[in-house]
Amino acid sequence: MSVQNVLNLIKEKNIEWVDFRFVGLSGKAHHISLPATEVDEETFVNGVAFDGSSIAGFRGIEQSDMVMMPDPETAYVDPFTAHPTLVIMSNIHTPEGERYDRDPRSIAQKAEEYLQTTGVGTTAFFAPESEFFIFDDVRYENGMNKSYFEVDSEEAGWNTGRKEEGGNLAYKVPVKGGYVPVAPVDSQQDIRSEMCNKLADAGLRIERHHHEVATAGQAEINFRFDTLTKTADNLLKYKYIVANTAREYGKVATFMPKPLFGDNGSGMHVHMSIFDGSEPLFYEKGAYANLSEMAINYIGGILYHAPALIALTNPSTNSFKRLVPGYEAPVNLVFSKGNRSAAVRIPIAAVTPKGCRIEFRTPDSTANPYLAFAAMLMAGLDGIKKKIDPRALGYGPFDTNIYEMSDAEKAEIRSVPGTLDEALDALAADSDFLIEGGVFTQDFIDNYIELKRGEAKAVAIRIHPHEYNLYFDC
Repeated sequence: MSVQNVLNLIKEKNIEWVDFRFVGLSGKAHHISLPATEVDEETFVNGVAFDGSSIAGFRGIEQSDMVMMPDPETAYVDPFTAHPTLVIMSNIHTPEGERYDRDPRSIAQKAEEYLQTTGVGTTAFFAPESEFFIFDDVRYENGMNKSYFEVDSEEAGWNTGRKEEGGNLAYKVPVKGGYVPVAPVDSQQDIRSEMCNKLADAGLRIERHHHEVATAGQAEINFRFDTLTKTADNLLKYKYIVANTAREYGKVATFMPKPLFGDNGSGMHVHMSIFDGSEPLFYEKGAYANLSEMAINYIGGILYHAPALIALTNPSTNSFKRLVPGYEAPVNLVFSKGNRSAAVRIPIAAVTPKGCRIEFRTPDSTANPYLAFAAMLMAGLDGIKKKIDPRALGYGPFDTNIYEMSDAEKAEIRSVPGTLDEALDALAADSDFLIEGGVFTQDFIDNYIELKRGEAKAVAIRIHPHEYNLYFDC
């Protein structure tokens, strides 16, 4: 969409406000709204000023002035505002007009530009499967003398004896029993369909939706793949529309990886492929899972750099509550065709040459998608450049259920880092592949590690309620 098309859309839809958005290091969107009467061609040339010092990890107060440069191709009408509002994503520039090297969206674009300089291919496609929970009630508090969380859902398996409904309607979802049941067990068909309708109106091509494995309203909606930056834009749009549709229904959606102890968590399985023009480069008929050597080397880069990569794809302390054996979490750094116990899976059902792809199953939706997708691409390209063979390094293929292997057999398989701090240590030790071509900078990586270490420390120093179970009567 051109600038003129955006201005025409403002008139056609009687838009009153234009909401300019950007993304911070955490992956959360921020916004400033301008009256539509104040938006013209010059707005897209000069940008929209904001205070960068108020965004965690961006700028010091002595260099706080920053500029949003709107991308007209991202425009869509907000489905939730009472006053007609047009949403536009932006890149971050310095007041001097330079692309800001801590801007996640700019980093994603630089990764795409770097791909084209390598001669490997022209386009990388990404498709995330971002799972989430829909709860009816969420309460939490942390203070000097208390620390707790409590969530509830009318679907939850713990509510089989619930009386508050004015007559228990039963049909609760058992623990690990929520994968694609029909109504009345699945009570959230309509809310997911409404989410999909709004997503489609906002420009996403919806492929499917369904209830996921966990109890208490776990869900998944899949939308069509696209190029790296566009897919990251779409994921922010997806999370925004899911969260606000849930709110319209008097419910709350969360993409937190592990909101419930003792059941499956929510991942963000990411499908990837590289094309040269219209030619798919990951396909080779008759090879293992019909994968080309380029695809195998791409997998090698993902698995070799995985400990560092996970600092960007699973960047929360809660991420590592999901990454534990026993809950379908892909903790094993191996690859396999069709095997969901492997970190990298190659889908093989109903796949065409153009649909041939790899699926990195470890990430979750606390990731900033611009950073995570860019880092995945850089790891894969490093594998192609160095011809990293995951077979030679013991990364598979493993076509058996790894969870059922003996402890001795499992001991030969590398696992993901056990904590956020371990992942950050790995990133500090292995970041050259990210800096290649100036995609990430050392300043960005150092700043990112410092910011995330602060989050890890904030959790570590607080008293956990379970410590009272363990130690109060010691």
